[in-house]
Amino acid sequence: LRSSSLSLPRASSLQGGVRLSGFRASRRSRATTTRAGLDADSMNSLMALLMGDKSALVTKEKALPGRASKMEVPEKHFVTGNTMEQPFPSNLEHCVFGSGCFWGSEKAAWRMPGVWSSSVGYAGGFTPNPTYEEVCSGQTGHTEVYQVVWDPEIVGFADILRIFWQSHDPTQGMRQGNDSGTQYRSALFPATPEQHKLVLASKEAYQGALSKAGFGAITTEIGEPGATEYYFAEGYHQQYLAKPGSRPYCSAQPTGVAMPEYAGGECKLPEKYFEKYGPRPGCTIGFPNEQVQMDELK
Repeated sequence: LRSSSLSLPRASSLQGGVRLSGFRASRRSRATTTRAGLDADSMNSLMALLMGDKSALVTKEKALPGRASKMEVPEKHFVTGNTMEQPFPSNLEHCVFGSGCFWGSEKAAWRMPGVWSSSVGYAGGFTPNPTYEEVCSGQTGHTEVYQVVWDPEIVGFADILRIFWQSHDPTQGMRQGNDSGTQYRSALFPATPEQHKLVLASKEAYQGALSKAGFGAITTEIGEPGATEYYFAEGYHQQYLAKPGSRPYCSAQPTGVAMPEYAGGECKLPEKYFEKYGPRPGCTIGFPNEQVQMDELK
């Protein structure tokens, strides 16, 4: 379990009729991996022996049933003060991303100038309106994701894609860093055909850069336009890292490989933003919680 001074549910509690034994051990491995001298692959092998194969996606027939009731979330974003649920103002765009643990990923998004709001949730699986414990059991098919809502007059989709690709290692399959399991797989769920086209172009460009740097094939799951249901996570997860008492944890592993130029990938934010606030190896969340203002980039 992601330990924190905030009150979080115990992993051993019953949720949706499923007792998640071993869940706490999976989370505890984050703190002990370095101390024990195990690399990520060794830890994955060990956890597979202890808890079964966490890299296999559950089938629709075996997925947890979920529920019809939607998750209740705060009305306003903790940092921007704007709404997190639709309908959004008609001039805004939105997209859903997954890059491992959603705490740090969401923070990287809400800090970008022009972002209206962000939220964290679950997507890509079968179980309707899942709980956090259910997702972490691996029996929903979902991955941890974050939704970004932005003003395209200020920040472009290419800017957000650049932060997405550079803020984690998209070649790691069913894990990110020491967080292992299908719920940590890299994913992109575009809302429109235009977004989908740019997602594919950015993936091809970043794959070329990663290959030159010695990385393997990108394993990011890419959904069809508007075809993936987004389910909100519990209220205590929303903007978690901005709240008093939160633990500054993020499992994402930036590769340090820059996004190269590609057709349609021109950014609206100045290069100074990426140089000053962009992700870097070993640090994705070591920045203030406040949203960056355009005046800071002049």
